[in-house]
Amino acid sequence: MSSAASGASVSSTPATSSVNPFASAVELAAAVRSGELSPVEIVETYLDRIDRHDLEVGAFVWRNDAEVLAAARSAEQAVTDGAELPAFHGVPIPVKDLTEVAGQPATYGTWGVGDRPRTATEPVVRSLLDAGFLLMGRTNSPDMGLLSSTDSSRYGDTRNPWDPTRTCGGSSGGAAAAVAAGLAPVAHASDGGGSIRMPSSACGLVGLKPSRGRVPQYAASWEHATVQGAITRTVRDAAALLDVMSTPDDLVMYRAPAPERPFADEVGAEQPPLRIGLLLQAPTGMPVDPVCMAAAEHTGRLLASLGHEVFPVAPAFFSERAVHGYTHHVLDAALWASPYDEPDRAEPHLRHRMRRAEARHSGEYVAAALLLQQEAVAVRAQWGRDFDVLLTPTMACPPPPVGSVLAEANADPDGLRVTETQMISFTSLCNITGLPAINVPTFATPTGLPVGSQLVGGPWNEAVLIRLAAALEQLDGWPTRRPTAFAI
Repeated sequence: MSSAASGASVSSTPATSSVNPFASAVELAAAVRSGELSPVEIVETYLDRIDRHDLEVGAFVWRNDAEVLAAARSAEQAVTDGAELPAFHGVPIPVKDLTEVAGQPATYGTWGVGDRPRTATEPVVRSLLDAGFLLMGRTNSPDMGLLSSTDSSRYGDTRNPWDPTRTCGGSSGGAAAAVAAGLAPVAHASDGGGSIRMPSSACGLVGLKPSRGRVPQYAASWEHATVQGAITRTVRDAAALLDVMSTPDDLVMYRAPAPERPFADEVGAEQPPLRIGLLLQAPTGMPVDPVCMAAAEHTGRLLASLGHEVFPVAPAFFSERAVHGYTHHVLDAALWASPYDEPDRAEPHLRHRMRRAEARHSGEYVAAALLLQQEAVAVRAQWGRDFDVLLTPTMACPPPPVGSVLAEANADPDGLRVTETQMISFTSLCNITGLPAINVPTFATPTGLPVGSQLVGGPWNEAVLIRLAAALEQLDGWPTRRPTAFAI
């Protein structure tokens, strides 16, 4: 069947499935390859869990149960036939609603876009299919992805599996909630200002934002700030997915330099001591909640125990003029150009942005874009000179209440949105500069709500982030933690 997320299903999972829904994608693929698990059994397990749990979470906005089960049966037959199997053969993965797949709707999380089937498949999805993944539904995103939480007027708000009164972050909140609740082993995601790392922080997961140009995409939105990626539970999954997603495409305008070796080989690889700069003050000047500072300091102590030098730093970032140019010129214009069928049905705060864009001329946009490019050179130059890796809180506040970020945005579209600005204070600079970054889920509030830390690597250096995150995972053991309400 293909439908909106209504709780309906055609799955027939046995009462006692042998599939661990919190297993990594690498583990599931190995079990398929060995014959220990069948793709059909794996898919049925997740569809059953979506039936039972997604009404509480709201991760999925569209389901294709019949199609993914048919794909699972074909994958099972390939195993039986002894065919050559790709890396993730028979493992299901959902796609974020901002990314187009032929034959599926892509409503961009908004009432302003219809649900007609699309005719083209974006490069990242083709890479996932080539790697053997089975596409399993579409996950929730805020209107056009331009919000730091997954609050949706069209599909309802996605809730944090660790605390349903709190947001799961955004804009890849549906993806993160699906993985955290054990509704999918991993999930496709995208990131324009923190949209992989913020939900990963809120939901206790690994969120690797690749370097600009690492994962092929034909149109890089927001002045090339957006990237495609994934949200995972383990660093090994994050590295292995980056390997398959970053397959070169000669039709894209530019691409990142090839890594020295597969990213998966960096997991467990030795990392000589690094100079890690600890930044606790938000580049935006916003207040940082003490629990978010404590999370970064805790991660710093773990890194120091591994032999790295961790010390406070005060890096130089973008000028106020450049930041204003990005938020008021680049993002407004990008939103104006978004693929709305009916722009007047967009959220009020987004309609305000579109009207603001119409009041400016193109020269202002070009001036803003050039200033950002010029200043980004000096920002990037600090890596390798002043420090090797930057450690920060992922967000400057814990996950706020569900619905509060959208309400704040719509209440005063032209004013300072304190909560949203806190959420993106440490993440957005990585998108503007194109630097790679990763959320590591090493901390939680006293009530158990995850609070992540961010590691930012130098230009094109995902490898060092993977080595560091893998070592932290060994120390911390976060893959074994899961929300109690979804443990069964």
